[in-house]
Amino acid sequence: MSIVLVLLGFALLVVGGEFLVRSSVALSFKFNISKMVIGMTVVSFATSAPELLVSLQAALSGSSAIAINNVVGSNIANIGLVLGCTALVGTIAVDKSFYKLNWPVMMVFSLALYYFLSHDGKLSAIEGVALFVSLLLFLIVLIKYAKKDTDVEEVDEALAIVSNFKVTIWLLIGAVALYFGSEWLVEGAKDVAQSLGVSEAVIGVSLIAIGTSVPELAASIIAAAKQEKAISLGNLIGSNIFNIGSVLGLTAIVKPIEVTEPLILSRDIFWMLGFATVLLPLVFLPKRFEINKMKGLLLVMAYGVFMFLLFTNGK
Repeated sequence: MSIVLVLLGFALLVVGGEFLVRSSVALSFKFNISKMVIGMTVVSFATSAPELLVSLQAALSGSSAIAINNVVGSNIANIGLVLGCTALVGTIAVDKSFYKLNWPVMMVFSLALYYFLSHDGKLSAIEGVALFVSLLLFLIVLIKYAKKDTDVEEVDEALAIVSNFKVTIWLLIGAVALYFGSEWLVEGAKDVAQSLGVSEAVIGVSLIAIGTSVPELAASIIAAAKQEKAISLGNLIGSNIFNIGSVLGLTAIVKPIEVTEPLILSRDIFWMLGFATVLLPLVFLPKRFEINKMKGLLLVMAYGVFMFLLFTNGK
Protein backbone atom coordinates (compact mmCIF):
# COMPACT_ATOMS: atom_id res chain seq x y z
CA MET A 1 0.00 0.00 0.00
CA SER A 2 2.89 2.38 0.76
CA ILE A 3 4.26 1.96 -2.78
CA VAL A 4 0.80 2.81 -4.17
CA LEU A 5 0.73 5.98 -2.05
CA VAL A 6 4.21 6.96 -3.30
CA LEU A 7 3.23 6.41 -6.95
CA LEU A 8 -0.07 8.27 -6.55
CA GLY A 9 1.80 11.06 -4.78
CA PHE A 10 4.32 11.38 -7.63
CA ALA A 11 1.52 11.38 -10.23
CA LEU A 12 -0.45 14.08 -8.42
CA LEU A 13 2.66 16.24 -7.97
CA VAL A 14 3.35 16.07 -11.73
CA VAL A 15 -0.28 16.93 -12.57
CA GLY A 16 -0.50 19.63 -9.90
CA GLY A 17 2.80 21.19 -10.93
CA GLU A 18 1.77 21.33 -14.59
CA PHE A 19 -1.59 22.99 -13.85
CA LEU A 20 0.02 25.44 -11.44
CA VAL A 21 2.59 26.50 -14.05
CA ARG A 22 -0.12 26.99 -16.69
CA SER A 23 -2.41 29.00 -14.40
CA SER A 24 0.47 31.09 -13.03
CA VAL A 25 1.69 32.03 -16.51
CA ALA A 26 -1.87 32.82 -17.67
CA LEU A 27 -2.44 35.04 -14.61
CA SER A 28 0.89 36.79 -15.21
CA PHE A 29 -0.14 37.70 -18.75
CA LYS A 30 -3.42 39.14 -17.41
CA PHE A 31 -1.38 41.40 -15.10
CA ASN A 32 0.75 42.48 -18.10
CA ILE A 33 3.97 41.01 -16.74
CA SER A 34 6.66 40.67 -19.42
CA LYS A 35 7.52 37.31 -20.96
CA MET A 36 11.07 37.50 -19.67
CA VAL A 37 10.00 38.10 -16.06
CA ILE A 38 7.37 35.35 -16.31
CA GLY A 39 9.95 32.86 -17.58
CA MET A 40 12.57 33.73 -14.98
CA THR A 41 10.39 34.16 -11.88
CA VAL A 42 6.80 32.95 -12.16
CA VAL A 43 7.64 29.68 -13.93
CA SER A 44 10.60 29.05 -11.60
CA PHE A 45 8.49 29.52 -8.48
CA ALA A 46 5.66 27.40 -9.89
CA THR A 47 7.97 24.52 -10.85
CA SER A 48 9.39 24.56 -7.30
CA ALA A 49 5.90 24.07 -5.85
CA PRO A 50 6.03 20.23 -5.69
CA GLU A 51 9.32 20.29 -3.73
CA LEU A 52 7.97 23.08 -1.52
CA LEU A 53 4.78 21.19 -0.66
CA VAL A 54 6.69 17.96 0.01
CA SER A 55 9.22 19.68 2.31
CA LEU A 56 6.51 21.67 4.09
CA GLN A 57 4.33 18.59 4.57
CA ALA A 58 7.34 16.61 5.85
CA ALA A 59 8.37 19.36 8.29
CA LEU A 60 4.83 19.79 9.65
CA SER A 61 4.45 16.02 10.12
CA GLY A 62 7.73 15.80 12.07
CA SER A 63 9.87 14.31 9.27
CA SER A 64 12.60 16.95 9.14
CA ALA A 65 15.02 14.53 7.47
CA ILE A 66 12.70 14.23 4.46
CA ALA A 67 12.18 18.02 4.37
CA ILE A 68 15.93 18.70 4.17
CA ASN A 69 17.01 15.75 2.05
CA ASN A 70 14.24 16.32 -0.47
CA VAL A 71 16.16 19.49 -1.43
CA VAL A 72 19.68 18.06 -0.92
CA GLY A 73 18.79 15.01 -3.03
CA SER A 74 17.05 17.07 -5.73
CA ASN A 75 20.12 19.29 -6.08
CA ILE A 76 22.34 16.21 -6.44
CA ALA A 77 19.93 14.64 -8.95
CA ASN A 78 19.69 17.86 -11.01
CA ILE A 79 23.43 17.75 -11.69
CA GLY A 80 24.26 14.04 -11.58
CA LEU A 81 21.11 12.56 -13.11
CA VAL A 82 19.28 15.27 -15.12
CA LEU A 83 22.33 17.12 -16.48
CA GLY A 84 24.29 13.88 -16.95
CA CYS A 85 21.53 12.04 -18.85
CA THR A 86 20.67 15.08 -20.98
CA ALA A 87 24.34 15.49 -21.98
CA LEU A 88 24.40 11.81 -23.02
CA VAL A 89 21.63 12.57 -25.51
CA GLY A 90 22.97 15.89 -26.78
CA THR A 91 25.83 18.27 -25.95
CA ILE A 92 24.87 21.19 -23.69
CA ALA A 93 26.43 24.58 -24.42
CA VAL A 94 27.61 26.68 -21.45
CA ASP A 95 27.66 30.50 -21.61
CA LYS A 96 29.75 32.95 -19.60
CA SER A 97 26.92 33.68 -17.14
CA PHE A 98 27.73 30.24 -15.70
CA TYR A 99 30.92 31.36 -13.97
CA LYS A 100 30.07 35.07 -13.72
CA LEU A 101 26.75 34.67 -11.89
CA ASN A 102 24.92 31.32 -11.68
CA TRP A 103 27.61 28.99 -10.34
CA PRO A 104 29.01 31.41 -7.70
CA VAL A 105 25.49 32.14 -6.41
CA MET A 106 24.68 28.41 -6.25
CA MET A 107 27.85 27.81 -4.21
CA VAL A 108 27.01 30.69 -1.84
CA PHE A 109 23.49 29.30 -1.23
CA SER A 110 24.83 25.75 -0.79
CA LEU A 111 27.53 26.82 1.69
CA ALA A 112 25.06 29.07 3.53
CA LEU A 113 22.71 26.10 3.93
CA TYR A 114 25.55 23.96 5.32
CA TYR A 115 26.53 26.71 7.77
CA PHE A 116 22.96 27.32 8.95
CA LEU A 117 22.35 23.60 9.54
CA SER A 118 25.73 22.77 11.10
CA HIS A 119 26.20 25.63 13.55
CA ASP A 120 23.07 24.90 15.64
CA GLY A 121 21.51 21.77 14.11
CA LYS A 122 18.49 23.51 12.62
CA LEU A 123 17.24 25.93 9.98
CA SER A 124 15.45 28.68 11.91
CA ALA A 125 12.74 31.08 10.71
CA ILE A 126 15.26 33.96 10.61
CA GLU A 127 17.64 31.87 8.50
CA GLY A 128 14.71 30.94 6.25
CA VAL A 129 13.95 34.65 5.76
CA ALA A 130 17.63 35.29 4.96
CA LEU A 131 17.60 32.54 2.28
CA PHE A 132 14.33 33.72 0.72
CA VAL A 133 15.28 37.41 0.67
CA SER A 134 18.66 36.47 -0.87
CA LEU A 135 16.77 34.55 -3.57
CA LEU A 136 14.66 37.62 -4.37
CA LEU A 137 17.82 39.75 -4.64
CA PHE A 138 19.36 37.12 -6.96
CA LEU A 139 16.25 37.27 -9.17
CA ILE A 140 16.52 41.06 -9.45
CA VAL A 141 20.15 40.73 -10.58
CA LEU A 142 19.20 37.87 -12.92
CA ILE A 143 16.47 39.91 -14.61
CA LYS A 144 18.81 42.89 -15.10
CA TYR A 145 21.48 40.55 -16.50
CA ALA A 146 18.96 38.86 -18.83
CA LYS A 147 17.85 42.19 -20.34
CA LYS A 148 21.23 42.26 -22.08
CA ASP A 149 20.62 38.76 -23.48
CA THR A 150 18.23 38.15 -26.37
CA ASP A 151 17.97 34.43 -25.56
CA VAL A 152 15.53 34.33 -22.65
CA GLU A 153 13.32 31.57 -21.33
CA GLU A 154 10.50 30.59 -23.69
CA VAL A 155 6.94 31.13 -22.43
CA ASP A 156 3.78 29.80 -24.10
CA GLU A 157 2.04 32.93 -25.44
CA ALA A 158 -1.18 30.97 -26.08
CA LEU A 159 -1.79 31.14 -22.32
CA ALA A 160 -2.33 34.91 -22.65
CA ILE A 161 -5.88 34.40 -24.04
CA VAL A 162 -7.10 31.76 -21.58
CA SER A 163 -10.42 32.65 -19.88
CA ASN A 164 -10.61 33.59 -16.19
CA PHE A 165 -12.86 30.57 -15.55
CA LYS A 166 -10.32 28.15 -17.02
CA VAL A 167 -7.47 29.77 -15.05
CA THR A 168 -9.50 29.36 -11.83
CA ILE A 169 -10.16 25.69 -12.59
CA TRP A 170 -6.46 25.10 -13.33
CA LEU A 171 -5.49 26.77 -10.05
CA LEU A 172 -7.94 24.62 -8.09
CA ILE A 173 -6.77 21.40 -9.79
CA GLY A 174 -3.14 22.35 -9.20
CA ALA A 175 -3.67 23.23 -5.53
CA VAL A 176 -5.67 20.09 -4.72
CA ALA A 177 -3.29 17.79 -6.62
CA LEU A 178 -0.21 19.31 -4.97
CA TYR A 179 -1.76 19.10 -1.49
CA PHE A 180 -2.79 15.44 -1.69
CA GLY A 181 0.26 14.49 -3.77
CA SER A 182 2.67 15.84 -1.15
CA GLU A 183 0.71 14.30 1.72
CA TRP A 184 0.53 10.84 0.14
CA LEU A 185 4.13 10.92 -1.03
CA VAL A 186 5.47 11.77 2.45
CA GLU A 187 3.26 9.21 4.18
CA GLY A 188 4.12 6.50 1.64
CA ALA A 189 7.84 7.31 1.77
CA LYS A 190 7.88 7.03 5.58
CA ASP A 191 6.26 3.58 5.33
CA VAL A 192 8.74 2.51 2.62
CA ALA A 193 11.64 3.60 4.84
CA GLN A 194 10.31 1.51 7.73
CA SER A 195 9.70 -1.57 5.56
CA LEU A 196 13.19 -1.38 3.98
CA GLY A 197 14.86 -0.70 7.32
CA VAL A 198 16.49 2.52 6.09
CA SER A 199 16.25 6.03 7.50
CA GLU A 200 13.85 8.72 6.28
CA ALA A 201 16.94 10.71 5.26
CA VAL A 202 17.92 7.97 2.77
CA ILE A 203 14.40 7.90 1.30
CA GLY A 204 14.35 11.69 1.11
CA VAL A 205 17.67 11.99 -0.70
CA SER A 206 16.92 9.12 -3.12
CA LEU A 207 13.30 8.09 -3.80
CA ILE A 208 11.61 11.45 -3.19
CA ALA A 209 14.43 13.50 -4.75
CA ILE A 210 14.43 11.42 -7.94
CA GLY A 211 10.63 11.54 -8.08
CA THR A 212 10.51 15.32 -7.97
CA SER A 213 13.25 15.48 -10.64
CA VAL A 214 11.61 13.03 -13.07
CA PRO A 215 9.42 15.61 -14.92
CA GLU A 216 12.46 17.85 -15.50
CA LEU A 217 14.54 14.84 -16.60
CA ALA A 218 11.88 13.67 -19.08
CA ALA A 219 11.42 17.15 -20.57
CA SER A 220 15.20 17.63 -20.93
CA ILE A 221 15.81 14.29 -22.64
CA ILE A 222 12.86 14.75 -25.04
CA ALA A 223 14.07 18.23 -25.99
CA ALA A 224 17.64 16.98 -26.53
CA ALA A 225 16.44 13.99 -28.58
CA LYS A 226 14.42 16.29 -30.84
CA GLN A 227 17.50 18.51 -31.14
CA GLU A 228 15.50 21.40 -29.75
CA LYS A 229 16.89 23.73 -27.11
CA ALA A 230 17.55 21.35 -24.23
CA ILE A 231 17.43 22.48 -20.63
CA SER A 232 20.38 24.80 -20.09
CA LEU A 233 23.00 24.51 -17.40
CA GLY A 234 21.85 27.91 -16.17
CA ASN A 235 18.30 26.62 -15.68
CA LEU A 236 19.49 23.60 -13.68
CA ILE A 237 21.70 25.74 -11.47
CA GLY A 238 18.79 28.14 -11.06
CA SER A 239 16.63 25.22 -9.96
CA ASN A 240 19.20 24.32 -7.27
CA ILE A 241 19.23 27.93 -6.03
CA PHE A 242 15.41 27.97 -5.95
CA ASN A 243 15.33 24.70 -4.02
CA ILE A 244 17.43 26.17 -1.22
CA GLY A 245 16.10 29.73 -1.30
CA SER A 246 12.39 29.15 -1.81
CA VAL A 247 11.71 25.54 -0.78
CA LEU A 248 13.81 25.39 2.41
CA GLY A 249 13.59 29.15 2.99
CA LEU A 250 9.78 29.26 2.98
CA THR A 251 9.47 25.93 4.81
CA ALA A 252 11.72 27.17 7.63
CA ILE A 253 9.68 30.39 7.90
CA VAL A 254 6.51 28.34 8.44
CA LYS A 255 8.14 25.63 10.58
CA PRO A 256 11.82 25.67 11.68
CA ILE A 257 13.55 22.50 10.44
CA GLU A 258 15.57 20.42 12.92
CA VAL A 259 18.44 18.18 11.79
CA THR A 260 17.26 14.81 13.12
CA GLU A 261 19.62 12.61 11.09
CA PRO A 262 23.37 13.23 11.73
CA LEU A 263 24.32 11.76 8.33
CA ILE A 264 22.64 14.71 6.61
CA LEU A 265 25.53 16.89 7.80
CA SER A 266 28.31 14.29 7.76
CA ARG A 267 27.51 12.71 4.36
CA ASP A 268 24.56 13.88 2.25
CA ILE A 269 25.20 17.62 2.16
CA PHE A 270 28.86 17.01 1.23
CA TRP A 271 27.71 15.05 -1.82
CA MET A 272 25.55 18.05 -2.77
CA LEU A 273 28.52 20.41 -2.34
CA GLY A 274 30.76 17.99 -4.27
CA PHE A 275 28.45 17.78 -7.30
CA ALA A 276 28.09 21.58 -7.29
CA THR A 277 31.85 22.16 -7.02
CA VAL A 278 32.86 19.69 -9.74
CA LEU A 279 30.83 21.57 -12.35
CA LEU A 280 33.44 24.34 -12.56
CA PRO A 281 36.46 22.20 -13.60
CA LEU A 282 34.12 20.09 -15.76
CA VAL A 283 33.13 23.13 -17.82
CA PHE A 284 36.76 24.23 -18.29
CA LEU A 285 38.19 20.80 -19.15
CA PRO A 286 39.02 20.06 -22.82
CA LYS A 287 36.10 21.15 -25.02
CA ARG A 288 35.58 24.27 -22.95
CA PHE A 289 32.10 25.69 -22.32
CA GLU A 290 30.22 22.54 -23.15
CA ILE A 291 28.97 19.44 -21.33
CA ASN A 292 29.45 16.62 -23.85
CA LYS A 293 28.62 12.89 -23.71
CA MET A 294 31.84 11.95 -21.91
CA LYS A 295 31.26 14.53 -19.18
CA GLY A 296 27.62 13.46 -18.97
CA LEU A 297 28.71 9.84 -18.51
CA LEU A 298 31.05 10.86 -15.68
CA LEU A 299 28.21 12.70 -13.92
CA VAL A 300 25.80 9.76 -14.26
CA MET A 301 28.47 7.31 -13.00
CA ALA A 302 29.19 9.57 -10.01
CA TYR A 303 25.45 9.67 -9.26
CA GLY A 304 25.34 5.87 -9.49
CA VAL A 305 28.20 5.62 -6.97
CA PHE A 306 26.33 7.99 -4.65
CA MET A 307 23.16 5.86 -4.80
CA PHE A 308 25.11 2.61 -4.34
CA LEU A 309 26.91 3.90 -1.23
CA LEU A 310 23.66 5.36 0.09
CA PHE A 311 21.81 2.04 0.08
CA THR A 312 24.88 -0.04 0.95
CA ASN A 313 25.16 1.90 4.21
CA GLY A 314 21.38 1.78 4.53
CA LYS A 315 21.13 4.31 7.34
